[in-house]
Amino acid sequence: MKKLAVFASGSGTNYEAIAEACADGRIDAEVAILVCDKAGAGVLGRAVRFGTPTLVFNPKDYACKADFEKEIADRMDAIGIDLVCLAGYMRIIGEELLSRYGGRIINIHPSLLPAFKGAHAVEQAVEYGVKVYGITIHWVDESLDGGRIIAQRSFDYDGGDPAEVHRLGQVIEHQLYVETINRILNK
Repeated sequence: MKKLAVFASGSGTNYEAIAEACADGRIDAEVAILVCDKAGAGVLGRAVRFGTPTLVFNPKDYACKADFEKEIADRMDAIGIDLVCLAGYMRIIGEELLSRYGGRIINIHPSLLPAFKGAHAVEQAVEYGVKVYGITIHWVDESLDGGRIIAQRSFDYDGGDPAEVHRLGQVIEHQLYVETINRILNK
């Protein structure tokens, strides 16, 4: 069975969508580890419910990014991770992880890349006045939200409420991430 690592920093709705899909057979894999950089993140409670092992770390406890990324990569190597899925992980992946897992790390982003890169994509899109929003899944490389696009899905919204855009987008995120992970694992 293929093994996934999911990285998350927040509430964990995308982690949960992936874990549920693994549990009910929609993804023929298991979430073998959840990596989280915030000790109080909501995703940790979701991981407990699914019985997913976790690696929780505080970046400030390390001398540099390479040190905590080495620990993460070593742990993933020991488990035999096939694919890394970033699911609201709010850190840029560095050289240590890219050198060991490059070509096997995907990210989900709440805009139709290449538009509105970075942490505040939805707010930027609302401020710009777009009427078509979307979700992108892409390969992770050394650039910020610049890796090769794997999948995108759009939706119309003619309002100005970022919270509503996030809510509408999450429904699509959960479906699209599961579909995309399946496609990658079954190549």
